[in-house]
Amino acid sequence: MEEKIPARSHKLLLNDRKRASFSGIKDVLSFDVGEILLETEAGMLMIKGTDLHVKRLTLEKGEVDVEGQVDSLVYSDMQKAEKKGTSFFERMFR
Repeated sequence: MEEKIPARSHKLLLNDRKRASFSGIKDVLSFDVGEILLETEAGMLMIKGTDLHVKRLTLEKGEVDVEGQVDSLVYSDMQKAEKKGTSFFERMFR
């Protein structure tokens, strides 16, 4: 029998739109200086901005620290996309 791992809570701390700390991170799907895509306990999170850098990544603890100019944070629920038959990326990049 497979033991179920309890979900971690998802937290976001943003300081002056220049530094952000996240917990409850499942995976980092992609990142570059303009955009970071994270899979969180609360759904997919797209961070857009300029000069973005992942400063610390600890997937064992589910934590990520980001620096740079944060312009937007957008959440998307993957379960809703799967039910509708469209992929997450199709919805995000329309």
